[in-house]
Amino acid sequence: MQETYFSQGVFMFNRIINQNLKRNGTIWVRRLSGHPKAKVRSFRGHKVGFVVVGLAGGLYFANDTFRNGANHLLLTGERVGVVTLATMKCFKYYSTVLTKNFDSKEEYYKELDETHKRAALVTLDALRTNGGIYIKLGQHVSAMTYLLPKEWTETMIPLQDECPQSSLTDIKVMFEKDTGEKFDEVFSSIDEVPIGVASLAQVHIGTLRDSQEKVAIKFQHPSLQEFVPLDILMTKTVFDLMAKVFPDYPLTWLSDELQSSIYVELDFQNEAKNAIKTAEYFKKFQKQTALRIPKVIEAHKRVLILEYVPGGRLDDLKFIDSHNISRSEVSSCLSHTFNNMIFTPDVSLHCDPHGGNLAIRPLDHKKNGHNFEIILYDHGLYRDIPLQMKRDYAHFWLAMLDNDTAKMKVYAKRVAGITDKQFPLFAAAITGRDIDHALSGKVHTQREDSEIDKMHQALLSEGLVYDLMGLLSQIPRIVLLILKTNDLTRFLDEALQNPLGLQRTFLILASYCAKTVYYEEKEDAQKLRGLSWLRSTISLNFAYYKRVSQLWIYDLLVLVRGHI
Repeated sequence: MQETYFSQGVFMFNRIINQNLKRNGTIWVRRLSGHPKAKVRSFRGHKVGFVVVGLAGGLYFANDTFRNGANHLLLTGERVGVVTLATMKCFKYYSTVLTKNFDSKEEYYKELDETHKRAALVTLDALRTNGGIYIKLGQHVSAMTYLLPKEWTETMIPLQDECPQSSLTDIKVMFEKDTGEKFDEVFSSIDEVPIGVASLAQVHIGTLRDSQEKVAIKFQHPSLQEFVPLDILMTKTVFDLMAKVFPDYPLTWLSDELQSSIYVELDFQNEAKNAIKTAEYFKKFQKQTALRIPKVIEAHKRVLILEYVPGGRLDDLKFIDSHNISRSEVSSCLSHTFNNMIFTPDVSLHCDPHGGNLAIRPLDHKKNGHNFEIILYDHGLYRDIPLQMKRDYAHFWLAMLDNDTAKMKVYAKRVAGITDKQFPLFAAAITGRDIDHALSGKVHTQREDSEIDKMHQALLSEGLVYDLMGLLSQIPRIVLLILKTNDLTRFLDEALQNPLGLQRTFLILASYCAKTVYYEEKEDAQKLRGLSWLRSTISLNFAYYKRVSQLWIYDLLVLVRGHI
């Protein structure tokens, strides 16, 4: 009903204004032509104008529906204006450098880098101004180090922590509207300053009135409900426009994924179900993961009440070292957690493991062999990977680690429909390494800054960036989310500066892949009879235990070295 009144009010307001503009336009034409009745018509026009302004002012101050509608219209115009202006500036920057003649490649790359930085800063300002899902988009860009220039990814890093804050007054109104309960009757106290502000929500510490339990309350930003449909439309429009202006550089897959996931993330009841399910599943893997998921106390669509479990950032090395926490143990636990999600049948994948959604909590006494817990927050975005894709993906990684290019191509095609021509680029994208490292079995070595610079230069100088954009626009969305999860966990792993390097990380990956393939081949072996079954069973068991023993031997050597 309110929307109907709003639509009618806006329609009538526009109609009156348009009519008034037409009349005033006629007045000025006649005035310029010296028409003898111009003064009379001008006076009448001013009378109508005064009446319109008076009516509009009266409606604005006396009618809540009209006032809310007018405010919404103004804010909508502002948001559209911010996006439009930023888009035009970026198009201008890039069109200038891309159509300009340069004396050398070095001069071209230097100016292109400067253009990337200017465009990124303009975009950052626009994302900060509009907030909401624009912040979410910027966070995703900051993690795409394998794909986008560092001027873009580094500029967007502040968006991981610096998000616009909603007022507690607006939050209280939303809470009472959504739950039907009085805010002060549910909470005896609440900290006015949030402990964390994200793109879609902010978290406050509070105390429940009934139990006096200290809790973390996640409140969705109230403005999102009003502007998400518009923001989705604007984002899609911008990326569609980019695809038309720069057809060799399609990024529409990014807006498509945002559009398909945002409404799921905005339903906190769905997040509560994911958190409960994941916490229950990982109870039996505490020794490998040290995973802690805050207990859900109460869930509504825009409000989520959780047990309060604080922790430090995973990339805060001073915090980790000051509590005598082993960086290599933390790295191993992260690997176990996300490989378990990716490869285990019927287990969903948490698709947003960036630095703000993970924390580390020191323990006074060891629990399950660890003196810490890894806290996983924000369970709004999960995806179910089809079983056959999990199996094909496991085969792909085993072939990658064995440097078996022929098998890699077979399973790249099965996982994502990759052609032989696209394969080298896909291998680089999925490993986050340059093509030489991806195809030479060196993915377990540490990635240097020089390699990242080499990747960016290759993308630009060899035209690979267009091929990569085209590739990402074609592959299944679930594979894109796996790529995103790989990027985020790789970023965290590198930030930990694991003293043992990446070797153990890849041995853990190999053990999960081997287990996945083992169960697939075991199913196939059960269809055989006699000697064929026996040979197959011996072969698959040998292959599996060979992989797993590599991790056991590595751990044993590390243990022995630690005691020498």
